[in-house]
Amino acid sequence: MNDCEDRRLSAAALFTTAQTLLAEGCRFEMAYARFQQNDPEILYLVNRGRHLPFLLLRVSSAADLPSLAPIAPLLGWYEREMTELSGIGVAGHPEPYPLLIHEGFHLSAPPLAPGKDCPRWTGESLPPTMPEIEADQVQDLIWGPIRGDVLETGEFHFSYIGEAIIHYHARLAYKHRGLERRFQDMAPERGVYLAERVSGVGSVSHGLAYCQAVEAALGIEVPERARLLRVLLAELERLYNHFHYFALLAKTTTLKVGAAEGLLLEEEIKQINGRLTGSRFLRNVLAIGGLRRDLDVTGLSNALTKIGRDGINYLGRLSRTASYLDRLIGTGILSRDVASDQGATGPVARASGLDRDLRRDHPYAGYSQLRFEVPVRTLGDAQARAEVRAESLREALALIIQTAALIAPGPVLTTAAKSVSGEGLGWVETPRGSLYYAVHIEADRLTRVKIKSPSFSNWRVFPFTVHDSNMMDYAINEASFGLTIAGADR
Repeated sequence: MNDCEDRRLSAAALFTTAQTLLAEGCRFEMAYARFQQNDPEILYLVNRGRHLPFLLLRVSSAADLPSLAPIAPLLGWYEREMTELSGIGVAGHPEPYPLLIHEGFHLSAPPLAPGKDCPRWTGESLPPTMPEIEADQVQDLIWGPIRGDVLETGEFHFSYIGEAIIHYHARLAYKHRGLERRFQDMAPERGVYLAERVSGVGSVSHGLAYCQAVEAALGIEVPERARLLRVLLAELERLYNHFHYFALLAKTTTLKVGAAEGLLLEEEIKQINGRLTGSRFLRNVLAIGGLRRDLDVTGLSNALTKIGRDGINYLGRLSRTASYLDRLIGTGILSRDVASDQGATGPVARASGLDRDLRRDHPYAGYSQLRFEVPVRTLGDAQARAEVRAESLREALALIIQTAALIAPGPVLTTAAKSVSGEGLGWVETPRGSLYYAVHIEADRLTRVKIKSPSFSNWRVFPFTVHDSNMMDYAINEASFGLTIAGADR
């Protein structure tokens, strides 16, 4: 696989190897299973650090496969997902509870295991597995899965005394779409359409990571103009996501005017997106090998000047509003150690002192030609997460102007492939964090696509900031994470 050092090892050697890698400062990114002629192969992607090739561990037998969650907790959800979707069991998992297939339900067969038949559902809903709390006056609140306002489907269980939250459990996957299974047997070029719809507010990020993975697998070179235009699209997506983030944060802190102004700025960016590409969400532009069509970026910098000025003034006013700051400071503290162990990514990780950004650490598209700062904070509270987002928004504005100045005439698409089979890894630093696509192609057909979504990572981390907090701060804390459920329910 591209930009990876492959290492094959036995299941017996996996745990010791993982311990050694963690002691060296490496970080696991994801784990998944695939099948070759009905034989399973389990793959673990390891990030060894800035500008160093990734490491891909391959275990060719699922027999006696040990859980790595006790030493690399962020892999816990990936192992549970692998068990439920691929039928690969792990020994010694510390959380052997349902994740995607809720308690009380069963599938006739793992959907990602070999076989063409559609699995059948049986069973009926049961309460989730929760710890037994031994205390007086504990109350339970179940919120969802259908909630008020325009909110994604999820069920949230609170155990609390008065205002104090003792335990919190997020139950997702009510609308899990089985997209990794849907990719199988598709022609690679058709997969772009599906990738852009994994998460609506991450259409460019998912489409770009997928395209880059396929291009690496098939040996396709992307023209220079297309690489820079891809940067421009990715930063426009970052802009409207960050403005939406601050609108929601203002809303949860009861600043109605601040919420409206954030949504207006988001709308203005989406209107620019629509004029530039024909899609407010920047869809149907990316293609394997570049872009489907060229884009006219003349005047884009001028169009962003007023929005940039208004946006920076808006952020400044928020940061000087005492009632806003009072609700953010000290809310939802995520320590550096928990952020690292549990797999936090993006602004959430950087607000807790983890200085990681794929655009800088493993440059892709045209980012190696650009200069930008990566904001980092150390306090790990809601205010730190907001400060990281605010600086990232300013950097996105500067990156768009910088990129537009570098774009020169030239082709935007190449279709010359060196192969019809191969493996590829693509990655993108989305507004919410690191996104990876691993693709396996045989005879011009996708045989396996694995998606590592930033929301899948950050939803795992989020409960650690809710335990021992209070009910009044919950909505603010959730807003400060900028989570999406669609990104997790892929």
